[in-house]
Amino acid sequence: MKYNVKEKIIESFLSFAAILNLFITVSIILVLLIESVSFFKSISIIEFLTSKEWTPLFDKKSYGILPLLCGTFLTSIIALLFAVPVGLSIAVYLSEYAHPVFKRNVKPLLELLAAVPTVVYGFFALVIVTPLLQKIIPGLAGFNALSPGIVMGIMITPMITSMSEDALSIVPKYLREAAYGIGSTRFQTATRVAIPAASSGILASIILAISRAIGETMIVAIAAGQQPRFTLNPLVPIETITTYIVQVSLGDVPHNSIEFKTIFVAGITLFVFSFILNNVSFYIRKKYREKYV
Repeated sequence: MKYNVKEKIIESFLSFAAILNLFITVSIILVLLIESVSFFKSISIIEFLTSKEWTPLFDKKSYGILPLLCGTFLTSIIALLFAVPVGLSIAVYLSEYAHPVFKRNVKPLLELLAAVPTVVYGFFALVIVTPLLQKIIPGLAGFNALSPGIVMGIMITPMITSMSEDALSIVPKYLREAAYGIGSTRFQTATRVAIPAASSGILASIILAISRAIGETMIVAIAAGQQPRFTLNPLVPIETITTYIVQVSLGDVPHNSIEFKTIFVAGITLFVFSFILNNVSFYIRKKYREKYV
């Protein structure tokens, strides 16, 4: 009887937590939708989606989201170009080459990078990485997309490493043994057997890392500048969606104005992309999880 009471209490608590989480999510979506609908009553959705200028805080106002999208995706792509090869290489080394003792000690240290406050990464990008890049790349602006992109790559590397290593570690042993049995080297086994077998987990880690990079705020706010540009040039200042939201949220823009409501349409744009990426990741893991098992 006591056992049943405890089970009921635990079940009720878990149900409450699930309902609360759903309520918060729905509330956020409703707030974004309500304010976005109010915004689009005054501003054309065609202009919002197609205009190449984003200047709602200037005298000559324009409300095209494309410059913010360009800045967001530019820094995210740079981060991925750094994080994917580095993170996957580390994961392969830990899974296929490293001694168990070394792996047991090093993996938690790598995951500690994920616990570093992003504001620290931002100042690292501005004070350390940008001056180093300026010595290598003449004419690089003090605020640019390249420096925060690289540092965001450093930030998301542990996520790719940890999830990819977990995916590699659950690849059935008989697949490796079969590869060794036909004369494959350790490198060939890792690249032609283990990685394809763990591809679902690796792809999921990359997609979640993209989502994390798209939603990053402090690194780009500190090191990328606040100049919305419709460009893919990583050497000039840019502005991302999250940076703009921070800029407007500082309190200088009157509430209930069109300028203030732009943070809600920017927020729902960011939410849509993050939602899509997270669901793609979930779909990939669900569809291919047992492909090689």
